[in-house]
Amino acid sequence: MSSNTADEVFQYTGSETVPKDVTIVHFHCNVVNLKILTFRECTKLKEVVLNINNGLQTIGSLAFSNCTLLESITLPSTVTEIGAHAFRNCNSLRELVLNEGLEMIGTQAFYGCSLNSISIPSSDIEIGEGAFQYCTDLREIVLNEGLKKMGRCVLHDCSSLESITLPSTVTDIDQQAFDSCIGLREMVLNEGLEKIGHFVFYKCSSLQSITLPSSLVEIGAEAFRECINLREVVCSGELPKVEYNTFNHCPVLERITFPNLSSRLEDIIQAGQVDIQEKVQQWCNQGETIEWRRGGEMYIPVEVTRRRDSWKGMKQRVDQIITVIKYYEMKEATTIFELALWKAKIDQVEDDIYQHDRDACRIEVPGPVKDTILQYLDVAKLLIVGRKANNHTYDLI
Repeated sequence: MSSNTADEVFQYTGSETVPKDVTIVHFHCNVVNLKILTFRECTKLKEVVLNINNGLQTIGSLAFSNCTLLESITLPSTVTEIGAHAFRNCNSLRELVLNEGLEMIGTQAFYGCSLNSISIPSSDIEIGEGAFQYCTDLREIVLNEGLKKMGRCVLHDCSSLESITLPSTVTDIDQQAFDSCIGLREMVLNEGLEKIGHFVFYKCSSLQSITLPSSLVEIGAEAFRECINLREVVCSGELPKVEYNTFNHCPVLERITFPNLSSRLEDIIQAGQVDIQEKVQQWCNQGETIEWRRGGEMYIPVEVTRRRDSWKGMKQRVDQIITVIKYYEMKEATTIFELALWKAKIDQVEDDIYQHDRDACRIEVPGPVKDTILQYLDVAKLLIVGRKANNHTYDLI
């Protein structure tokens, strides 16, 4: 291979030593695995040509690190793995095309790049720790179905990123995933998400509201710490387990609301089951941890969340309220089912005399069937009178 000048193309076949002054590289179709450090610190490299039918499968660790003039690269669909630090500090890299078939983006693979936007393929892909960390020009990231986990620090300090929508396949956001994304205003958390790790939204100072999906089980310590413009936290279902200082230094946040529970309660009361109001009110009055009045929205004052060990007690109250709501909803649904069976039997009766005796057509759902339904909803345990809670006794039915 000849020495490279500014206008020359360097043909890379996979075995030769790469001169540091290379500017344009064409890959031979026989190159399958790009070795580690191959083009590291080729500071004049501007263009890399990989044929879309190229058989390249892996890009080794640090392969293009510190190629400070490299502006764009399109990876062929044969590439399954990008190694750790592969494009680290390629601070002119603005355009990147990742094709379907990619399975692994290594640790800090694009650390410090100048990417404006990126689309993650819809394959079952693993994104390593800090993969796009300090990509301060990144404004848009498209996360497609198939992604299961947002790795640790994956978008740490991507200060220009303004919005993110997680696909339904993501179940885990690891710690510091969006730490210091100071431009992040909108975050859509998918149903199916189960865990938010420590410091995930730490110092996301532009974030104004967040809706926690009903599938969420756990929020790590200080997850929303210093989100200074966070005004609203909406809980779609059960209150998740929360570690210490989750909402510390969120000065404009006043409450965590439960609009879905409020709406379900109102529907039950309007259907005639007014006794649920007193039962729920009793739980809300215990320890002044939950606020709710008929016709209003159920919420937790955020200052309560900062008291030591208070979250556990709040979660118990919310779980009790959800369970009794489920019971009353099932009770109402069973009544409607019985009425539907009753009407169906009346409609089937041909004898006009018998048809006038409407009570004779009444059909009740058998007790064992009701019990099975209630057990399926995990509320059969509440079908007792006199449940004890905090040394007080309340009738639930």
